[in-house]
Amino acid sequence: MVVTHLVSAVWAMLPAYVPNNVAVLAGGGRPIDGGRTWGGRRLLGDGKTWRGTAVGTLAGVLLAIALNAVNRRASDAIGVSLPEFPLRAGLALALGSMLGDIGASFLKRRTGRERGASLPGLDQLDFAAGALALARLVAPRWFVRTFTPPVLAVVIVLTPVLHVATNAIAYALGLKDEPW
Repeated sequence: MVVTHLVSAVWAMLPAYVPNNVAVLAGGGRPIDGGRTWGGRRLLGDGKTWRGTAVGTLAGVLLAIALNAVNRRASDAIGVSLPEFPLRAGLALALGSMLGDIGASFLKRRTGRERGASLPGLDQLDFAAGALALARLVAPRWFVRTFTPPVLAVVIVLTPVLHVATNAIAYALGLKDEPW
């Protein structure tokens, strides 16, 4: 039963887990905040760009479509009924992930933290919270069927672990300036 919840949680969150990683690779370009400030501090900073947000969101949606294409074979191979992604759910997970990360940047700037500064807890769950909130709003029936309480519990526990691990790898590979 635990393995079923673990596999379902990872599968369901993949379209939310991938966008921020892709945004790091595809980022650059014009910042979303256009350099604007509020209270003497940047709204978001140079790390939140239109290109990174668009490419990250697109990658998450395309991943949801790809997961749908292999769903039946994957479910049969591992013996777990994996969720399929209606287009609106895939889009909500991917875009929500990016919006959660953007929201965290806004909060960090308001608390005086500079780009790249750590804020434990928020850094590890911001994108997941954004993805889950937007998916709940946009695809409520799918969300309730997919993110049962045990699956949500796995997401909450596993996401910070995966986030720390992938960021450490990206840092070691020179793709990020800080390991968080």
